[in-house]
Amino acid sequence: MLKLDEIQMRLLKEVADLHKVPEGAYNIRSNGESAGRVSTENIEIIPREDGQGLTVRIKPGTKNQSVHIPVVMTKTGLKEIVYNDFYIGEDADVTIVAGCGIDNCGSQDSEHDGIHRFFVGKNAKIKYVEKHYGSGSGSGKRILNPGTEVYQEEGSTVEMEMVQIKGVDDTNRTTTAELAAGAKLVVRERLMTHGDQKALSTYVVNLNGEGASADVVSRSVARDDSYQKFDAKLVGNAACSGHTECDSIIMDRGKILAVPALEANDLDAALVHEAAIGKIAGDQIIKLMTLGLTEAEAEEQIINGFLK
Repeated sequence: MLKLDEIQMRLLKEVADLHKVPEGAYNIRSNGESAGRVSTENIEIIPREDGQGLTVRIKPGTKNQSVHIPVVMTKTGLKEIVYNDFYIGEDADVTIVAGCGIDNCGSQDSEHDGIHRFFVGKNAKIKYVEKHYGSGSGSGKRILNPGTEVYQEEGSTVEMEMVQIKGVDDTNRTTTAELAAGAKLVVRERLMTHGDQKALSTYVVNLNGEGASADVVSRSVARDDSYQKFDAKLVGNAACSGHTECDSIIMDRGKILAVPALEANDLDAALVHEAAIGKIAGDQIIKLMTLGLTEAEAEEQIINGFLK
């Protein structure tokens, strides 16, 4: 039985699309403590002895199952760091839903830093969804600093959906990955900043085995006086393929910096980076305004479609 109030349930809906107790395995963390935990026959969730994280073990061959591990925070001034390790057995195919929502109505900063490590077995496949959300009327900041490490064995596939659309004042996201032969990594990052928010995203992907591939794409919008930096490095150590892309819209006085880095250490390493940063095209706004929308409504329509 979950021990959450109305605000915490709202945060849970925002970051994990949960309206009730999830099916399958889950651990829901609230204000530094577990608010509910369930393991299943194939997915075991083991708390660390220090209370600062989890070990999640998924049995080989597990199919079409999920594990939810979201975090919600409503106490101002609370700062924590958690360490979660995931061991995904060979030939498994599962979905992992994480994310953090912070509602800060006080004057002190609230911060959650999560370090997630994924050890993905041979031919296993995981979809990992991580959403960040901030709310609250207080002057204290909502700070999220996720760190993700991915270790993929031969033939494995990891799909990552990273979303931050509202309310997070500062974030520094770091993601590193090590891919063996035939392993595939796909990352889709969606991000919007406003006010004087700052968001840093750093990716370092080592393609170590023949036939390994990575596709890392960031789509973002920077509004008001916010700042974003997208730093993506691909290292091709074998016959492999890699692609990174920064596709961004700047509005008002927003700033976005894209820093690509491609390192080919093998003759057959094929690595590509693309970047497109600019304002919304005027003709797009005009077309929508002919349908009866105001300029502001037209901009929102374009942004909503862009970040889907």
